[in-house]
Amino acid sequence: MVRIRVLVVDDHRIFAESLAAALAAEPDVEVAAAGSGPAALRCLERAAAEGRRFDVMLVDADLGVASAVPPARGMAVARSVPEGGEEGLVDGISLVAAVRSHQPAVRSVVLAQKDDVRRAALALQAGASGWVAKDCSLQRLLAVIRGVLRDETHLAPALLTGVLREMTAARKHRTDSERLVESLTPREQEVLRCMVAGLGRKAVAERLFLSPHTVRTHMQNVLGKLGVHSTLAAVALARRAGVGPADLGELAGDVVERGGQLA
Repeated sequence: MVRIRVLVVDDHRIFAESLAAALAAEPDVEVAAAGSGPAALRCLERAAAEGRRFDVMLVDADLGVASAVPPARGMAVARSVPEGGEEGLVDGISLVAAVRSHQPAVRSVVLAQKDDVRRAALALQAGASGWVAKDCSLQRLLAVIRGVLRDETHLAPALLTGVLREMTAARKHRTDSERLVESLTPREQEVLRCMVAGLGRKAVAERLFLSPHTVRTHMQNVLGKLGVHSTLAAVALARRAGVGPADLGELAGDVVERGGQLA
């Protein structure tokens, strides 16, 4: 018999253990439980290293909502937390994104106390295969678990229209942001990436071998073309467009290869 390996992630220990026990009563289901995002990431890493990867992760929508950790740093957070030590929190949706990035074969299903169109859309965008009510029946949950392994997406009918609207709007915002970023010159895009990396004017000037006055002009041009009034707003728009932080060593080397041009 092929067994389905399920990881239950919920910081309410009684709920996590009760759900794990109920699922484990099924002859074809093997279950483990974790009480936090870092603990779940450690469990997934350990299982992968031992050649027994999990198939499905059930994660609480409200897991660690008070202190989110960016998805890209999720696995690093897990490695940095010692066994039995103080753990940082990883919120449920960030955990889904981290697992999607590092272990894409694991299907994630978010368990929610209540319907929330916006968060359900965010969960699906992060890579979740379903958003399911916590008070659903065990048989319904088992059907979802088996369904996502067939590449199905599970969402309550009442949420479907709202979630599709949210995801369509998010794609439009991203498209609009991408169009604005594409209007920048190559040098302005380099400056924007430095801004995303958190560099101030002086640091950008040093990295790109430009004068502070030239950098100031480029930054003003970036804000004007993006239609924003602050560096923070420019960075937020850049991230929506998928612009990552500058690879600072690469940028500096690139300028040197071009003969140290100042503009």
